[in-house]
Amino acid sequence: MTRTRPNILLITADQWRGDCLGAAGHPSVKTPALDELAADGTFFENHYAATAPCSPARASLYTGLYQMNHRVIWNGAPLDDRFDNIARAARRAGYLPSLFGYTDTSPDPRTLAPADPNLQSYEGTLPGFEVRQSLPEDDKPWLSWLASRDYDRRSLDTIHHVEPEAGERISLAPTRYGANETQTAFLTDAFLNWHDEQEPQEPWFAHVSFLRPHPPICVPEPYNTMYDPEDDASFAGSASIDLEAAVHPLAAALQASQKLSHIPGAKGLARDLSQRDLRRLRALYFGMISEVDAQIGRILERLKTSGDFKNTLIIFTSDHAEMMGDHGMLGKGGFYRESYHIPLIIKPPAAQEAVRVPSFTSAVDIFPTLLDLLNIEPNHAPDGGSLVPFVEGKAPDRWRSTAIWEYDYRWLATVPEGLSLSTDGRDRSLISRYDGTWQYVHFEKLPALLLKPNETQSTTNFAVQAETYSVQMEAMSDLLSLRMRHNEETLARRLVWDFYPAEG
Repeated sequence: MTRTRPNILLITADQWRGDCLGAAGHPSVKTPALDELAADGTFFENHYAATAPCSPARASLYTGLYQMNHRVIWNGAPLDDRFDNIARAARRAGYLPSLFGYTDTSPDPRTLAPADPNLQSYEGTLPGFEVRQSLPEDDKPWLSWLASRDYDRRSLDTIHHVEPEAGERISLAPTRYGANETQTAFLTDAFLNWHDEQEPQEPWFAHVSFLRPHPPICVPEPYNTMYDPEDDASFAGSASIDLEAAVHPLAAALQASQKLSHIPGAKGLARDLSQRDLRRLRALYFGMISEVDAQIGRILERLKTSGDFKNTLIIFTSDHAEMMGDHGMLGKGGFYRESYHIPLIIKPPAAQEAVRVPSFTSAVDIFPTLLDLLNIEPNHAPDGGSLVPFVEGKAPDRWRSTAIWEYDYRWLATVPEGLSLSTDGRDRSLISRYDGTWQYVHFEKLPALLLKPNETQSTTNFAVQAETYSVQMEAMSDLLSLRMRHNEETLARRLVWDFYPAEG
């Protein structure tokens, strides 16, 4: 049998910032495996998640739709079963898409019985995937694996807790599990075992969905001390948490809602952390990134030794990013770009010289890119566009000149000041437009924001200044046009008789 289709490997890492790669020019973070992958493919410098948190972001990644169309607005909001996705499309192209990890896709309840257990969790599986190795957020498959390696089952509930460090709120002590026993290593082993089972001439499709560097923030040796907290001491925004809260009512509400879930066993809020605490937390986060990179290196090495590397389309990205101390915040969501700038590397099957793309790209572009490469039609009209021209070193005829992201905060623990508790939540969303200089954020019932993310005054709201009125109007007009361009188009592009033309 002659191979006519490439292997496809989609790797996602959860909560990975777009600036945290050696290939991105980060002064500290070491990612040799991904840097080498970027040298073999296309690195997208300005790639953005379409929304946050996990379920909404992944819905955009998997369907190619903005949140305004797929309407997954929070973890637990179901994804309408009428939508096409990467797994269903892969099946139409003749692949059996296999999942390692999770997709955080809540099922459409109309397709299930009322008592179906899948309706009790947001961690459903994207329709179309065959689950080879699951890894839900409770870590149960991984914990069972650790138990098989002689870990005491009674201690597994606190497996991420590390020894305290005298005088420090954030301990840099290593985890009890080793570098070859992380969730990342567990999933990597599962993929490598599966890969060895594949027939050499039968193309495969795998989605490896790593949990890390998602919290809790802790990492085994040697990664726990790989980075000196004092080497990367700068944070975007103000050193004053109160000044940050004063920028906008949503900023204050986010501060009041962000628990210290990043730290195993900790109580309180993220706003309670000092700058020293945040630097130490960031050093551990960098270590987690290097740990994931090392496991990705194992995958790439196996593909090379098996001869599959040259026949495999590899996509590496994240669902959304992580504030990690910028503006005094942790986690994802809100309006700041640090939550949405994510990595994207695409390595095509054919050999090519390294390409770097400065244009704004989006998570909604992944689905149409795969459709283009597989030469199949979508079952709905995606909002994104194919990145294949960029991979081929060409500029598309038309392309966006801004980055767009949305955030629905109706389920936020704290309601922003100025909003009523009695509303149904439809007025609690934002849409942000970033053109490389100005970031405009539009809210329905809260004040607008106009920021300059790349300057030290990134906590200044220029929307209140008369001299920026024209900037605001241009951004608002562009957002309105974008919203109109992305009306649902699945059946609007043809008339009914175009679907089945009369013969003769």
